[in-house]
Amino acid sequence: MTEDTFMDAAGPRVPAFPVLRRYGRRLADYGRLMRLHRPIGIWLLLWPMLWALWVASSGRPTGRIFLVMVLGVVVMRSAGCIINDFADRNVDPHVRRTRDRPLAARRVSPQEALVLFGILIALALWLVTRLDPLTIEMSFVGAALTVTYPFMKRIFSLPQFHLGLAFGWAVPMAFTAQLGVVPRAGWVIFFVAVLWATIYDTLYAMVDREDDLRIGVRSTAILFGDLDRLIIGAMQLMMVFALFLVGRSLEFGRWYLFGLAAAAALFVYQQWLIREREPAGCFRAFLNNNYTGMAIFVGIVLEYSLRS
Repeated sequence: MTEDTFMDAAGPRVPAFPVLRRYGRRLADYGRLMRLHRPIGIWLLLWPMLWALWVASSGRPTGRIFLVMVLGVVVMRSAGCIINDFADRNVDPHVRRTRDRPLAARRVSPQEALVLFGILIALALWLVTRLDPLTIEMSFVGAALTVTYPFMKRIFSLPQFHLGLAFGWAVPMAFTAQLGVVPRAGWVIFFVAVLWATIYDTLYAMVDREDDLRIGVRSTAILFGDLDRLIIGAMQLMMVFALFLVGRSLEFGRWYLFGLAAAAALFVYQQWLIREREPAGCFRAFLNNNYTGMAIFVGIVLEYSLRS
């Protein structure tokens, strides 16, 4: 006898709590639709916002702003995943990596997905109203970038750049929430965030390159072709150099440089992972970017915490 069945008086096995099990499966599918089982996207969106918030606050972010911005990242990332899967619901069944997604597998209906998306957008709007008017206005730009990204793969050969704009928009929002303005260093960090998202999402797109070519989906992995490793490497160098300039303008010292050196070493490791362009290696390189973002953040935190 299993834990979800029991024997009735006549002897046959009868499901116990079938309604609860059905709702449990439904909730699990909603969680998968929001990618809550794969938090890597949350972290990749979170790190640049945290860089910006720590710089804007000189290492002492306001608790309310910190909480609102972190929750906003989680909510908007979840909403972005839903609208992405909604847009790709007839494409994902033809891609090996995505064919089991709830919308692609028809376990969740498009109507359910849109209702859940609406709830999350309403929650994000409520969260941002806890902040200042300028940040509220800027949030509409971020929402527009998030909603339009999934459709760019059909008309734009650089959809990863558009994703970078959507993911990176949390950077100027963090500055306006904390300072009321976006200084020059803030815009450079925004540029870095856009560049970084283009890097790691190109690595992600390299995993699906063959499927995307077959079904006609555009990506930087397809656009770059055999130059993919070279162009990724150039963007990685640009990112490290831009962050070095940020550190110099803010008069950061050795702790920040240690974090930046660790991030550069991780980029070298990613180049080694993608040397054969094998999907498994490209995916590992994509995941490795979580440590890149973490290394930079740790360097910023230590710089403010241990400055003499």
